[in-house]
Amino acid sequence: MAAVAKRMASLQIGALVVLGNGRLLGVFSERDLMLRVVITGLDAENTAVELVMTKFVVTVDDDASLEYAMETMKLNQCRHLPVMSGDEVIGFLSMRDLMIFELARKTEELNRMRAYIHGVA
Repeated sequence: MAAVAKRMASLQIGALVVLGNGRLLGVFSERDLMLRVVITGLDAENTAVELVMTKFVVTVDDDASLEYAMETMKLNQCRHLPVMSGDEVIGFLSMRDLMIFELARKTEELNRMRAYIHGVA
């Protein structure tokens, strides 16, 4: 598990999906590392990710709206959300991804409103 944590750090990501035979088994996050390994005193070098990952994972379908994904994260108090097409994981959203997208959308809306107010086509 320590190797997985080091890889996450090198990629600057806070979580990853755990797959087995192409199926979603769970999510391993920085929170899992802190709460289930560091605080409990487990040996990170000799603990399998499968023992400390979040196993009951909330997901969204690939046709879910941005708003639905954000509401799902809020209601389930999670920061990462696998995107599914049937039983296959096809994406992995983070709260940061959604915030960046929403900020870009709001910025574009603000720019259109400014242009309208100032009479710019």
